[in-house]
Amino acid sequence: MPEMPEVQGLVDFLAARTSGRRISVARLASIQALKTFQPPLEDLLGGTVTGAARHGKWLDLRVRPMSGDGAVHLVFHLARAGWLRWYEELPKTQVRPGRSPIALRVGFDDGSGFDLTEAGTRKKLAVYLVTDPAQVPMVASLGPDPLDESFTAALLGEILGSRRTQLKGVLRNQSVIAGIGNAYSDEILHAARMSPFAISATLSETEVAGLHESIQTVLAAAVEGASGRPAAELKDAKRAGMAVHGRAGQKCPVCAATVAEVSFADSSLQYCPTCQTGGKLLADRRMSRLLR
Repeated sequence: MPEMPEVQGLVDFLAARTSGRRISVARLASIQALKTFQPPLEDLLGGTVTGAARHGKWLDLRVRPMSGDGAVHLVFHLARAGWLRWYEELPKTQVRPGRSPIALRVGFDDGSGFDLTEAGTRKKLAVYLVTDPAQVPMVASLGPDPLDESFTAALLGEILGSRRTQLKGVLRNQSVIAGIGNAYSDEILHAARMSPFAISATLSETEVAGLHESIQTVLAAAVEGASGRPAAELKDAKRAGMAVHGRAGQKCPVCAATVAEVSFADSSLQYCPTCQTGGKLLADRRMSRLLR
């Protein structure tokens, strides 16, 4: 699933490639992907892109309609299996609903464009066309952005202190902190040398400060690595930059211990027992007992 750094990379890419371009194609291929009906998708046609933005893990393409009145926002979330496929020359083939992984095709007056695609059968990719991003319920409910200046160690302390839940869950909760998902929560906790099962409200002021620094450092480095990359390279760059996530059975780059894993029904987490849990293994959720 694309997380904040990859989404920011896509935002930077779209802003550079599409700002000032007129939209010539707006074709829906998956009816279930579009969650709004007003304004109609046709309002994008002839409109001029005025920029791109990010809200947590949501992308926002801002468009000035052909009428010149106000603005519309094409806001979308790529979900677990979605992606943005960019073309310098948009394919001439017709998009057929139900016949391909394409959910939406958008083209521009210079012949370029992109497809929003989604693999698999669990269709979760979501597209909204709105006059204000806050009209998207999940955007309106987002917590603070961890790379915003207002996201201080003191604010993080308030967030953690008000919850007696596992750190992994707090970091992934979009209504608590926006933009961090499964992969980067693993990386942040590894950098902070903290167990994913540590209870948030029990952290000391020093531990909170260390976690805040890890959040800032890990995400800033990932955003920098994603910035300027073509959309097609972002997934590989993300995988290459991981220390523990997706690397179960491999050596920890810090201590050379074997990276371990805990599996859940529809996800998994990876961690280093030596760096994060004092050498203790956290039992796989597929097992009947939990080692603490």
